[in-house]
Amino acid sequence: MKISVILPAKNEAEGLRRTLPALRALLLEAEVIVVDDGSTDDTAAVAAEHGARTLSAPYSMGNGAAIKRGARAARGDVLVFMDADGQHDPASIPKLLAKLEEGYDMVVGARDWSGQAGVSRGMANAFYNWLASRMTAFDVKDLTSGFRVVRAHRFCEFLHLLPNGFSYPTTSTMAFFRSAYPVAYVPIPVARRIGKSHIRPIRDGIRFLLIIFKIATLYSPLKLFVPVAMMFFFTGLGYYAFTYFTMHRFTNMSLLLFSASVIIFLIGLISEQITSLTYLASQGDDRRDA
Repeated sequence: MKISVILPAKNEAEGLRRTLPALRALLLEAEVIVVDDGSTDDTAAVAAEHGARTLSAPYSMGNGAAIKRGARAARGDVLVFMDADGQHDPASIPKLLAKLEEGYDMVVGARDWSGQAGVSRGMANAFYNWLASRMTAFDVKDLTSGFRVVRAHRFCEFLHLLPNGFSYPTTSTMAFFRSAYPVAYVPIPVARRIGKSHIRPIRDGIRFLLIIFKIATLYSPLKLFVPVAMMFFFTGLGYYAFTYFTMHRFTNMSLLLFSASVIIFLIGLISEQITSLTYLASQGDDRRDA
């Protein structure tokens, strides 16, 4: 089983100086790929100095774009994704690989509360985990963890679904659940990152809302749209009852709420069909490649 370790890196020279030697000492035969996402520091030079295969971009395309480029270039049967900022301990990789050998297609390193980058990030991730668990009926321990091992042929089925930004862990995990590929979680320690974080509060607040919708639509859109449609329907029904007993009439507002419930339900139904066709096409492409 050939292993490829992929590290997306943007201005992570200091983190790589600590991570790459530990990786080399642990996985002597593994292919190590550093995807330099338009760095302005010595990221590419440090990667080359430690014998890593370096893929450099002329400008920053995003964390997800780096993951996709690394996955396409990797030669391994198993892909290991981890951060280059020193947070992820390479010593945890054997535990993840051992779990993968039990028959899983993806194994994710799950952080505890102490491993979250601040209270706000921890609360957001806890909400992601709760929502994903409700959608999938599976206890999702850490939806957004970037430390994971996957079978390469399974992961590459979904490369076209992955965004160029930061939510590739969410997208790939929900895609695996949707396709009935087994996923497991293994607790891991997380250290404090080296260098400056690329997280921005306002930008990532908007991303928070987008990820909520992405979680739902990637797995089963009807689980999101049906409750919203029912909310509009019963609000319209309650308002109609109120106006009927107080004014003996059916108002435009009740009609609007009933219409909205039908439209939202039909949009959910169409989204469900599009989602099913998307995954069907992904699996069809995989069978042709095989």
